[in-house]
Amino acid sequence: MRNAIREFDAILALARESGLLITLDGQIGREKYQSIAGSLHAFKRFADALCDTVGQRAPV
Repeated sequence: MRNAIREFDAILALARESGLLITLDGQIGREKYQSIAGSLHAFKRFADALCDTVGQRAPV
């Protein structure tokens, strides 16, 4: 479970680094409700960064 949380945090970090805005809309207990917004260019940068990250983990 902790590994999944770290991976999710890493994905959110990639999104932020790519220029996407992540806002916390609310929290009920441990469940967070977040919104992600940005330009299509920022979304493409995020997708490219995510593919690069996944490609590094995949066996060649």
